Amino acid sequence: MRTLRLLFLTIAPLCAAATFTSETIFDWRTPSTPQISPDGRRVVYTLETADRFADAFYSNLWIVSTDGKDHRPLTSGKWKDSLARWSPSGEKLAYVSTRAGKPQIFVRWMDTGAEAKITDLENAPSSLSWSPDGETLAFLTRVAAKPGWQITMPKAPAGATWAEAPIVETRLKWRADGIGGIGQRPLGFSHLFVVPVTGGAPRQITEGDFDHGGEPAWMPDGKSIVLHGARRADADTTLYGEDIWRFPLDGGKPVQLTKVDGTETNPVVSPDGRYIAFTGFKDKGFSSHNTNLYVMNADGSGLRQLAGELDRNVLAPLWEPGSSGLLAIVEDSGRSHLYRVPLDGPAVALTKGNGRYATAYASSEPFSVSKSGQVAVSYSSPSEPKDIVTFAIGGAMKRLTASNGGLMAGRAVGKVEEIRWKSFDGRAMQGWLIYPPGFDGSKKYPLILDIHGGPHAMYGVEFNHQMQIFAGRGFVVFYPNPRGSTGYGEEFGNVIHGNYPGDDYKDLMTGVDAVIAKGFIDPKKLCVTGGSGGGLLTAWAVTQTGRFAAAVSQYPVTNWITQTGSSDIGLLMMRWMKAAPWENPQQYIARSPVFFAHKVTTPTMVLTGEEDWRTPIGQSEEFYFALKARKIDSVLVRVPKEPHGIRGAFPSHRVAKVEHILGWMEKYTK
Repeated sequence: MRTLRLLFLTIAPLCAAATFTSETIFDWRTPSTPQISPDGRRVVYTLETADRFADAFYSNLWIVSTDGKDHRPLTSGKWKDSLARWSPSGEKLAYVSTRAGKPQIFVRWMDTGAEAKITDLENAPSSLSWSPDGETLAFLTRVAAKPGWQITMPKAPAGATWAEAPIVETRLKWRADGIGGIGQRPLGFSHLFVVPVTGGAPRQITEGDFDHGGEPAWMPDGKSIVLHGARRADADTTLYGEDIWRFPLDGGKPVQLTKVDGTETNPVVSPDGRYIAFTGFKDKGFSSHNTNLYVMNADGSGLRQLAGELDRNVLAPLWEPGSSGLLAIVEDSGRSHLYRVPLDGPAVALTKGNGRYATAYASSEPFSVSKSGQVAVSYSSPSEPKDIVTFAIGGAMKRLTASNGGLMAGRAVGKVEEIRWKSFDGRAMQGWLIYPPGFDGSKKYPLILDIHGGPHAMYGVEFNHQMQIFAGRGFVVFYPNPRGSTGYGEEFGNVIHGNYPGDDYKDLMTGVDAVIAKGFIDPKKLCVTGGSGGGLLTAWAVTQTGRFAAAVSQYPVTNWITQTGSSDIGLLMMRWMKAAPWENPQQYIARSPVFFAHKVTTPTMVLTGEEDWRTPIGQSEEFYFALKARKIDSVLVRVPKEPHGIRGAFPSHRVAKVEHILGWMEKYTK
């Protein structure tokens, strides 16, 4: 027996824990959008999973008590359930599901589990909201636009088969990434509808060729709904045209509540009906504006800014039960925390620590608060994947889920370390390193510089599955926030206005030098990658230096002139460049990597989705052609049926994305 025990002691240290691999993408579970019941006792959330046999993502609803003792699926099946919303009494739950083929609204009676499909819509519903009496649901869905130009075709002969008709576009904003584009179904406009909870024909409330957005906010009397919309004659050619409107349900005339030169979005009505809060900003002509929090009286008077002292993005506000203040997510230096914002004083942080609440994009993944002041929100830290947590306002946090607990238990996680350095002009910079599991400081490692997109976005302290996969393959991963990033104030974000890419590239390279100075990086094995704005900076980097052994530019901008005319956000491109392409073409050329392709010596892969309308595939093709024509070792990877970010419906595409990136880098570093 003693001999056997010694044998086990000898073998055990040799059995290293598994690392994260690209295959773990199929096993990853993503909880999101927690909705707490009005009594604060239960939380419903969406759990996304991947099916490696069907090569599809599915999502179902799960329910958990706030004491963590009752945790179970509420729906199940190979479809997508989302947008759960409790009725005001907590007796019913509305949600959207694809189980009927197309996304439709379902209502579930929580006492019996009985369900009913209450809509039969042509286009997907979004932004569900209950009326105060719990008898009606408001939602948004797209309605086909009126044709701006049409012709009369001769009638096809009997039995003839003619080709599909041309698609005619007459508007400046003729497509949106992930929704539609040239050669696809018309985009249409987003409009407000109401439908009885027992089903029936939905009634359209808003009219016109205008877009509306946000979650419908009911006035307490149930007679009108507050929403944001770009309801102006020049909306198609205006960058920031959203205002707050009140729409009477009796057919009365819409009432415009804000008229600020900027954008006002996502209104929320106080429980007592006295106030309307919303997010937005006054347009100062910048490329980056803080998302600010405002409040006004219900009639639109008395407009004022709240939490103005923060100089940070204030996102996803919700009212406290007593109407004396709001709760909101505030971004700061790679972290996102929940704040209380009173109506008569400065904002106060309710959470703290090295974590991120409402992870990634707080505006698209809201938290929720019950009538008793219990909060449900997602949370992540450098070593903890996103999960759902709850706490009473001012109380201790309790974790309700461990969605990837089994996967984490069997794998080694790369250590995450914050790094700070001074850039070329003395400006303070922040970033993070992920070390390979089993890191040995006496060895030399290859480095991946991973650049975020936006550019007005923020890497932070949340768990990053993809970067952990990179680290698991033996790379040190460096992900910084160069100038232009959010979370550091409006001035920091606007340093790159009209100068993008530019000094942000210098921030990245001084950061690389700071990492190399630590002594464990092989300077001959530097790699660079990034997507969208990070793809642009990757392409720019290889035109500026030959220090990188390999580069992967993901869905980049490479030619600002053609990008402006083909992207779904061309107006924003002109704002960033401070002029239209025909007004100052040299400004566009000076910031476009394709015009400096003659300087590239780095082996470069360009990777993009074929249905990307944000940075259309032509951007990747132009840069690839320029490199290939110069006989630079280069590869163009085109991913079918994928929008911007390669974030569509196919798990295998996400695996392929990671393997292409790592395979290219390993070719030149190992």
